[in-house]
This record gives sequence, C-alpha cells and structure tokens, in this order.
Amino acid sequence: MTSDAGGLLLRQIDSSIHLIDRFTSCFQDHRDPSRVDHSVRDLLAQRVFALALGYEDLNDHDDLRRDPLLATLVGKPDPIGCDRRRTRDAGMPLAGKSTMNRLELAVEDSPGDHRYHRITYDSKAIDDVLVDLFLDSHETPPDRIILDLDATDDPLHGSQEGKFFHGYYRCYCYLPLYIFCGDHLLCARLRRSNLDAAAGSDEELDRIIDRIRSRWSEVRIVIRGDSGFARDWLMSWCEKRDVDYVLGLARNARLKRGIGKELEKARRKFVRTGKPSRVYRDFMYRTRKTWSRTRRVVGKAEHIADKANPRFVVTSLSKDEIDAARLYEELYCARGDMENRIKEQQLDLFSDRTSASTMRANQLRLYFSGMAYALLTALRRWGLRGTELARAQCGTIRTKLLKIGAQVSVSVRRVLIRMASGYPYADLFERVWQNLRVGPPPVPA
Repeated sequence: MTSDAGGLLLRQIDSSIHLIDRFTSCFQDHRDPSRVDHSVRDLLAQRVFALALGYEDLNDHDDLRRDPLLATLVGKPDPIGCDRRRTRDAGMPLAGKSTMNRLELAVEDSPGDHRYHRITYDSKAIDDVLVDLFLDSHETPPDRIILDLDATDDPLHGSQEGKFFHGYYRCYCYLPLYIFCGDHLLCARLRRSNLDAAAGSDEELDRIIDRIRSRWSEVRIVIRGDSGFARDWLMSWCEKRDVDYVLGLARNARLKRGIGKELEKARRKFVRTGKPSRVYRDFMYRTRKTWSRTRRVVGKAEHIADKANPRFVVTSLSKDEIDAARLYEELYCARGDMENRIKEQQLDLFSDRTSASTMRANQLRLYFSGMAYALLTALRRWGLRGTELARAQCGTIRTKLLKIGAQVSVSVRRVLIRMASGYPYADLFERVWQNLRVGPPPVPA
C-alpha cells in the first residue's frame, strides 16, 4: 500500500525535462562499483521525489526504502527488493537514512579519495542546471524578463557553522539569497547573516545573465528588489551591464520633503473621501555621499487611516517607457509575489531544514529543495494549466494531487497501481495526465 500514487505525475514530468539526469551529471561517484547497491542517480531521485512528496527528514527514508511506488519512481528494476545482495536488505529496494546522510555530506571539488566522502559534486554545474531549466521552458526567447531578488531569514537552533545573530530578525539565522523569474528558481545561495542583504548579488546576477544572454542575446533584463538592494554598487553594475532595475528606496527626511506637497494633497483627498488616497511624484534624486550619479525616483504619497505612508522606488526606466503610477503599482508591487515563492520553498519544500553542522551540507540541502520545487512548478505550469489548481501553491498541489492512496502489485512484466476509488479529485487527475501526454504548453514571449 502507498499514500503517494500521485507521484507518477512527477515521474512523467521528469521524463520530459530530465531534471534528475541533469542533476546527476553534477555529481561524481568515486565509490567501488562492486560494493554499490544504489547509484548516485538513484539516491538523488529518491531524495528529490521524497521532498516533493512531503518527506523532509532523512529518518523518513528508513520506512520509505520499503515503498514500491517510490522505488518505481526512482526507476528501480526490482521495486519490491527481492534481489538484494544481502539477505537483511530483502524487501527494501531503496536506500536508508544512513546512506542518504552520506549523500548529503558529499564534498565539493574533491579528488574523491576521502575515506568517508566518495561522492563529490560541482556547485557551479548545479547552479547552471537551475538556469537551463528556465531557458528550456521557453520555445522562443521572450522580449523582456524580470529577475526578482530577495533575502530571507533561515532560523538556526543549534551550533551550525556560520550561525550569527541578526538584529532585524532577532534570532540566530542564515540569510539565503533567492533569485526568481516568475515562478522559476534561478538561484538559492546560502549565506551567513552577518552581511548586507545585497552582498554577492552582483556575482550571482553576473553568471545568470551571462548564461541567459548566451542563449537569448536580444532579451531585455530588469532586476527587481526591495530597499535592501538599492545599493550604488549594484545599480552601477546594472548600468554597465545594460540591465534595467526597479528597486525600493528606504525613505529619509530629504525624500519625504521632496513629496511634501503630494502628501498634503493625499491627506486632503482622504479627509474628503474617507478612503485611502495616492498621489505620485516623479523626480531626479542623488544622495549626498553614497550615490555616484543622479537617478530617477518615483515617490508615492499615500494617506491611509490616520497616517501618511510615503514609499519610494529608484529605477533606470525612463518616463517615456512607463509613468510613475504604473511603475509603482503594476511593476514594482508585483514583486510581492516572490514572497509566495519563498514561502513555498521554506514551508512546502523544507529549504529551511538547515540543521547539518556545515554550511556545505546545508547548501546541498538547499539544492535538493530547489530541485523538488522545480519539479512541482513544472507540474503546475504544464499539467495544471486550465484547471482550478493552475495557480495553486506546492503544498496544495501535493495534498490534492499527489497524496493518493493506492495498492501496488508487482509482477514479472509490470507494476500495477490501483488507486482508491474514493479519491475526490479523480477527474482533475485524469485531466492533468492528459495535459502531460499532450506536451508542454507554449510560453508567451
């Protein structure tokens, strides 16, 4: 019996985008083949599929190793474990928690002669896989793409390497950097929290944009972020690389004075109508010490309830391209959707389970979570198009579409999966399966 029969949809997605094979190509196996029962590909598939199905802990794999459905997803030729070399492993086709733990402790850029760490990986290659999955999802190059940047807290509760107390979040944490394009994950970089939120973002953008432009030479790129990324060095980098930016700007006394008249207009309108009111001002601005040049700033003079709520955005986009109101309301405010993507990563795909002692192992856990996220979002974009779950979050997709009770029967020729007749979303499952068989939808340019 299994409760994860919907995982067959994940296998179908993987057979189309080849995520597991691409991920496997980033690892090197230096183990003695005569002593190996589970290939690196098997281990990676087992971990990524398990995360997508909601099993965040390695302890879960001591039970999952007996699951014939998961073994079928992984691609085991013997999904019930009858032909294991050792008698004590009979009936357990998959790896247990100890073997999976050794995978998570894999080292980077090692010759592979370490006594305990014979599996190594290339982090740059994994980073490239995330970008390539995004590029391959488009049949034709888009005219413009928007890269969203954000940093978030990853609380720590032990003595992990690199822990630091963050004054804003009021806890010991890491400060991972995420970069998304829509719902595509392009970067998940684990960092210490004793640094600026924007630190290292130029390096990550540099490699991502180089890879994108090597395929799409004419695409226009806009980066978008909150005030934590409004740094002169980052804006100057964008200007040199022909990259546009729309960044939040922390308010100060000078900026508030600059929209003083607009704030008063907004207040009067609020008094007259009793509803929140907004007035925008477009102006050129330069800090007294930190900025190297004058830049366009849009100020939002807003009055809500009984107080003023001024906000500011700095951008490289000209007034002719987009006016102040559209820039703020349609372009900048849309970055809030990235918060949902980070929430999916942390709550639904367990990217905050960084309890390993080293940052290297925790970064690898972040990669596993990112690959599981890529599988589920591919299922959402492709399989769920035109359904009521087309915009559902990963946790909802898992609950309604993947968690299906079933009976698994294994014969010499086939694996037969009989799903529960009481499953309430049978019609939806059938429609998703048909979508997957038809093929991926065209992505608008």
